[in-house]
Amino acid sequence: MYSNPDKIMNQHQENNSRAPAEENRRKERLVNHYKVQFRPAEQIWSASTRLQELHKTEVVMVKTDHGLEPARVLPIVPQWPAHDPPRETNPRTIGRRATRDETAQYEKLYDMEHNPFRLCSELIEKLNLPMNLVKVERFFNGGKIIFYFTAESRVDFRELVKNLVQEFRTRVEMRQIGVRHETKMLGGLGCCGRELCCSSFIQNFESVSIKMAKEQNLPLNPAKISGACNRLLCCLNYEYKTYKSIRKKMPKVGKKIMLNDRQYKVRQHNVLKESIVVTSLEGEELTLNKDEWQHYIRISYELVAAKLTRKKRAELGID
Repeated sequence: MYSNPDKIMNQHQENNSRAPAEENRRKERLVNHYKVQFRPAEQIWSASTRLQELHKTEVVMVKTDHGLEPARVLPIVPQWPAHDPPRETNPRTIGRRATRDETAQYEKLYDMEHNPFRLCSELIEKLNLPMNLVKVERFFNGGKIIFYFTAESRVDFRELVKNLVQEFRTRVEMRQIGVRHETKMLGGLGCCGRELCCSSFIQNFESVSIKMAKEQNLPLNPAKISGACNRLLCCLNYEYKTYKSIRKKMPKVGKKIMLNDRQYKVRQHNVLKESIVVTSLEGEELTLNKDEWQHYIRISYELVAAKLTRKKRAELGID
């Protein structure tokens, strides 16, 4: 039998037309992830979208709790299938590309925020208010201007707000922040030489205590364990749980163990190496790695159990 040439040609054309459609559907199922930045020199955020072929430095509109806000696209990250998205602590979504007018307005946003900052600073000085203006944030739709400030106590800024509303003809919010949030907004370099964690990626501040420094055998000198905000370093949180879990398995400092039928006392831990330093009654000092102290701790327990058993047998008069 001979195949019909027209039928073969139609099937070939149908397969060729089906391939682009399947490719488009595959792309629609993929979620693209981008790094975006709302303001220059501020924190970088991750945002997802099904939009295809966004370019670096392109302006997009990102969904926020008060509507769409413009942001600039930074480096592109790999794609994920929609059914297996990456874990995000605070995911953001790119709604659409910005129009030409929106892009032009976004370029002027710095000036639109700088002028309220300058005027508010002048009014604060004129009214002699005990507050320090940190930052001004203007909603892209012009619906509100937020003035962030620090102060040691409550401030009566009713007259200040009245003057600002009269000047800008929009809603005005005065928001008092702490020194940690002030440092997050201003940015800077940490004692490690890198950009401050709070201004680069931290979204929510966690409580930090001096106990975390003690657990990691860090010097308790405030100058060495405090950050640019004069509060305890946020990075004390990063390895605290690891140190705590490892130290929990190690013999406590001051505990007595048996080694070659001699008694030693634990003096020091090296958590990262999981080793301990012990001293004998004569002052001999030894360093035991994990395998050694685990082995001898187990033997010491067995010796104590054996002594208790012999004592019990002697009380009962059993040989």
